[in-house]
Amino acid sequence: MILTEKLLKVLLSPHVSEKTSNSMQQHNTVVVKVKKNVTKLEIKLAIEKIFQVRVYKINTLIIKGKTKRQKNKICKRMDWKKAYVILQSGQNLEFLGHSK
Repeated sequence: MILTEKLLKVLLSPHVSEKTSNSMQQHNTVVVKVKKNVTKLEIKLAIEKIFQVRVYKINTLIIKGKTKRQKNKICKRMDWKKAYVILQSGQNLEFLGHSK
């Protein structure tokens, strides 16, 4: 029970863009925003446990926050981590009404 609650906190949200929707259709890949301090193994366990799919490979990268300007102040948005989750062949994931 405690393990599943911890796994639910690993994944923050799906990352939806034109590039990610193309990779979902062509390469059986799902892109998600995750917490910045999690490892690939924790991401793999969370995806497999929550969605009951088999994960082939995970690639992660940290996206640096943009510098924005508000009136006379310069602010920086937070850095965040993105994970490309490649599913094994024959597996698909129902994510936001998209299949694959």
